[in-house]
Amino acid sequence: MMKQLFLMLALMFSMTVSSQDAEALYNEGKALYDAKDYVAALAKLKPAAEKGHKKAQYRVGRCYDKGHGVEENNQEAFKWYSKSAQQGYYKAEYQLARAYIKGKGVTADEKKARSWVKKAVGGKKHGAEMLEEIKNDAAAGDKTDKRLLELLGK
Repeated sequence: MMKQLFLMLALMFSMTVSSQDAEALYNEGKALYDAKDYVAALAKLKPAAEKGHKKAQYRVGRCYDKGHGVEENNQEAFKWYSKSAQQGYYKAEYQLARAYIKGKGVTADEKKARSWVKKAVGGKKHGAEMLEEIKNDAAAGDKTDKRLLELLGK
């Protein structure tokens, strides 16, 4: 009984440490990303992403999407956006919608694009902000965002 309790406590501690490590790596990586030191940022972000940190996964996707610190790779970008979106990160959900509209890293599919953009704008915390950003980009001439608004019926 005591051995089982010890093992359970050890497992809980290791999960907490791992989570904290991922958060620390993400914070360091985001600061480097914001400073446009993409190679150094990716060295911090990728391990955090591999540990399941949804914002790090999104940022790694951005690196591959834009060729920041790595060669541009639409399939890798889509893979990392997908991991983040599966955890409900609204920015990644939006990027998946864009990918499905453009067929970027995946076969174009408007039904899936509609589903992901609805998730991105449907969240209570950031949904209105995301919708406003899409509207602003569409008004500035972004054809992909114009199509996403049409899919939303806006």
